[in-house]
Amino acid sequence: MQADRQPERDAANPDAKRRVLAWCVHGYTALGLVVAAAIAVLIVEGSEASFQRAFLLMLVACVIDATDGTLARLVRIKETVPEFDGTRLDDVIDFQTYTSLPLLLIWRAGILPEGWNWCLLAPLVASAYGFCQTSAKTEDGYFLGFPSYWNLVALYLYYLHLPGLAAVGLLLLFAGLTFVPLRYLYPSRRGRLNFISCVLAVPWAALLAYALSLEATQPDDRAHVRQLMLASLYYPVYYLVVSWRISLRLWMQRRDNDAVPP
Repeated sequence: MQADRQPERDAANPDAKRRVLAWCVHGYTALGLVVAAAIAVLIVEGSEASFQRAFLLMLVACVIDATDGTLARLVRIKETVPEFDGTRLDDVIDFQTYTSLPLLLIWRAGILPEGWNWCLLAPLVASAYGFCQTSAKTEDGYFLGFPSYWNLVALYLYYLHLPGLAAVGLLLLFAGLTFVPLRYLYPSRRGRLNFISCVLAVPWAALLAYALSLEATQPDDRAHVRQLMLASLYYPVYYLVVSWRISLRLWMQRRDNDAVPP
């Protein structure tokens, strides 16, 4: 009898192992919650050093978010653990690490001019709209509308020291672009441009990590960090220009198709 049951146990083992791996991936995603909690503590502390560490942890959260989807697909997580929706967990974490906490840091760090903090409601509401849109991720592998990268907006506003009204203008611009149906690259998806984006993102992330690990206590150190941040702008500029160019090309194709008589 035991010999007869052994094949059944062996057949069940792969499924059990896959479930363990799937839950490990969910646990990896959930690390973002721990990171978010640490970011919140650092923002409340409110010192220059704590803001720097908060941005570094936001970068860690980005790395987790960029890699957990690939791991989930490898273990076929929706088939293996159908009773748990990892997408919802991911959205809960992303709204914190990409939107609410970066906006809180902008307020706590006093980046906006006095009397203009109410403008932070615009990206907050816009991001909530974007997260709730069923078409936020298109079938052809793009984000539709500005994809709530408020962590990066906060990072560059903090380190580049833009004039107050320029910072307000950028916040309102990107908040408005959330409602504009332009396509934005989705680097973790397949495709030649997404692959190029991932390749370019590696030195960009390394540059940011290096800049955020420096102890910028002296004016010369702060100037060096600012220079590194300026150099790192190559990736956001590439991302936006390529995304807008794709949107323009698709719009022109639709216009030409509509112009062709039946």
